[in-house]
Amino acid sequence: MFMRASSIAIAFLVLTAGIIAGIVLTGSLRTASTSEANSSTEFPSNTPVQQGIISQQPQEPKVSEQPVNLSTDRPNFSDIAERTVKAVTNISSRQVIRQRSPFDNDPFFRYFFGDSPGMSGYREQPSLGSGVIVASNGYILTNAHVVGRNSRGVTVTLADERDYEAVVVGRDESTDIALLKIEANELPTVPWGDSSTLRIAQWVLAIGNPFQLSQTVTLGIVSAVGRDNLGVARYEDFIQTDAAINPGNSGGALINASGELVGINTAIYSDSGGYQGVGFAIPSNLARRVMEELSDYGEVRRGSLGWVDVRPLTPQLAREVDAPDTRGVVVWQIHGQSAAAISGVEPGDVIRSIDGQSVDDVAAFARLISDAEIDSTITLGLLRYGRPIELRIIVERARPQPR
Repeated sequence: MFMRASSIAIAFLVLTAGIIAGIVLTGSLRTASTSEANSSTEFPSNTPVQQGIISQQPQEPKVSEQPVNLSTDRPNFSDIAERTVKAVTNISSRQVIRQRSPFDNDPFFRYFFGDSPGMSGYREQPSLGSGVIVASNGYILTNAHVVGRNSRGVTVTLADERDYEAVVVGRDESTDIALLKIEANELPTVPWGDSSTLRIAQWVLAIGNPFQLSQTVTLGIVSAVGRDNLGVARYEDFIQTDAAINPGNSGGALINASGELVGINTAIYSDSGGYQGVGFAIPSNLARRVMEELSDYGEVRRGSLGWVDVRPLTPQLAREVDAPDTRGVVVWQIHGQSAAAISGVEPGDVIRSIDGQSVDDVAAFARLISDAEIDSTITLGLLRYGRPIELRIIVERARPQPR
């Protein structure tokens, strides 16, 4: 009896031990399976669930052995500013403007006194801006609107606070450029840069005297090039920048990362009259060409086709003149004795190219004609009732604008 009970106890112990071992073994297998699913073990490509599990695993970030030095991606603007700020001047002028009388538009006074009732007067209005020394013997570039058309005196203040009375060598309102001369030598200058090489997002410095704060430097990028149709000047081909430009910056320098002059700061776009991140500068290549003309002739000589009124080619006009698209400008009116009319240009013609260069709008047409060499022959690519033709025209000299 005792032996049978012992046998039953032993059997019970063996069975219990087997069950416990099975449970432990099963738990171990499940733990191993979970570990494999979360590891980098490769699975067959036809196992979508396993692929999904693998793709969701976070990857360990790679740590660079060498830290990135962001300063190596930028030039030393402090050195550039130190070299160039000395060549930027403060310019003040006294412009004579007519002060209209409140009676000028009164019919009673106009009846007795005509268009000049004699009650209007003139007053001086100060104008402040900046300038850039472009020659060590005293030649300075600025904006034409800083100097003014009827100026009674222009004073140039250098970075070392020396004052000079300046002579206006010439003004060009079409580009808003003026050239001044002071009697001084061995002045610091800024080397010329090639504005045609400017690229979007390139670093630039704007140096000027905003709000009479002399030699102020701001940093930004080139936002766009070739901006036109802004209503700032007749001849527009502006560099747009987000470097801070404010009232008083007009005529100052736009400097590239090599310390070269790539533009003359001219205007801002603003609802408030202050900085809003949109400023415009005249490209240095254009400013330099105008400067040379003003220095040699006192004016800028430009090409012309005579009196020709061109308009933008709207979709409606394009349909009326059988043009396939709106590229080009349409001849709206033309003087019968103009060079263009004599060469065969007619109202309704669509001018699409000049010497192979595309004419996309009125501003492009004006630039290409103005830049054409006087007495040279150019080729106009036209559409006349949808049919392409070419006409050769001799470029005349445009009438000089008042200074």
